[in-house]
Amino acid sequence: MRSTASLRRRILARDARVAVVGQGYVGLSLACAAAEAGFPVTGIDTDPARVAALAAGELCVPGVDEGAFQRGVATGRLDFATGGQALATADVVCICVPTPVRDHTPDLSFVEQACRDVAEHLTGGRLVVLESTTYPGTTNELVAPLLEASGQRVGRDFLLAYSPERIDPGNQEFHFANTPRIVGGTTAEATSVAALFYEQMIEKVVTVSSARAAELAKLLENTFRHVNIALVNEMAMVCHETGIDVWEVIAAAATKPFGFMAFTPGPGVGGHCIPLDPAYLAWQVRRDVGHQFRILEQAQDVNAQMPGWVARRIGEALNEHAKALKGARVLVLGVAYKPDVGDVRESPSLRVMAALARRGAKLSFHDPFVDAIDLDGRRLQRTALTPRAVAGADLVALLTPHSSYDLEWLARSAALLFDARHAIEGDPGNLVRL
Repeated sequence: MRSTASLRRRILARDARVAVVGQGYVGLSLACAAAEAGFPVTGIDTDPARVAALAAGELCVPGVDEGAFQRGVATGRLDFATGGQALATADVVCICVPTPVRDHTPDLSFVEQACRDVAEHLTGGRLVVLESTTYPGTTNELVAPLLEASGQRVGRDFLLAYSPERIDPGNQEFHFANTPRIVGGTTAEATSVAALFYEQMIEKVVTVSSARAAELAKLLENTFRHVNIALVNEMAMVCHETGIDVWEVIAAAATKPFGFMAFTPGPGVGGHCIPLDPAYLAWQVRRDVGHQFRILEQAQDVNAQMPGWVARRIGEALNEHAKALKGARVLVLGVAYKPDVGDVRESPSLRVMAALARRGAKLSFHDPFVDAIDLDGRRLQRTALTPRAVAGADLVALLTPHSSYDLEWLARSAALLFDARHAIEGDPGNLVRL
């Protein structure tokens, strides 16, 4: 770009106007952090009901820091809109829209539409950053041409970079500000200015040589977790068949101070990242390289079968206590994909429940963060977690151990307790572990 001095000055003075396209938990978290840093910020979303709720000070998006949101709204630095003027006046535009996978193929339609909307209002001297998870090459090969439909040119008239989100909902140790941020631009200048922007909010910013490198780094992070979860999930199945306690094995291996990182088994993988991000990488390798990413696709197969295996283990546990799964009353505790969040996207608990329902179990659930779920087209409302509900169940299945659960009380009260996460200490006689 001919000169970035003015944009740099505005960023350093924290008076650059910021527009964040997409107000899911990623976009809203960024909008709140930018407002906390002192920037005037507009959160943009295509859902008028969501925009109205957020503008009224109602935090309707789970996983976002309540305090940061309320402070941003109270100071007036954070407002919300459906687009238009906010895009026209923004100095920095961040695109944080969903990138789902449909039939094992990346769906970038939300990114494409967001880019078209930004292009309608794009003028010179701006910085545009894509945060949505995607495959390497998206920023250069898809986003850049869509933005250049404005008549502006990347690197000459505006700057374009990629910076993947790294938010872990519910994590009390690593939050937005202290989680390092990766930035890779389409030019060196774009990388530098984008890094300057994020440095106003985040303690450490790591720059890489290109947008493609930043895109692939994000996929590697979650593919690493996906593969290691698959490894330990398959180990759990092997240990069950050989009569060895998988939790004892993991604890013993974890005593090695180097060369080992402990992962734990569970009913599968869930959330917006781990089940989906590796699919982007597998899809691109098949498309561009012409062969399978074998270890990744095998990991996907292992993790995909875990909910069914957990459902079978629950059936076995009932059988061992002279109960048939068909007609058994099963109370599931925790349907969110991880503890202490209310996000059920890709939750393995729901797939376990679907498998149990197909085999005739009578299901109920409790989750402190989830009021109702859809199970094979049927709406199921949350059951109150009462002594009567626990005692009346033939089996209580602890699938997501939220911190609010009284585990000692559950162990005392349940006729039969299945623990999918090794959350319960000791060995009460009514306990069955994964």
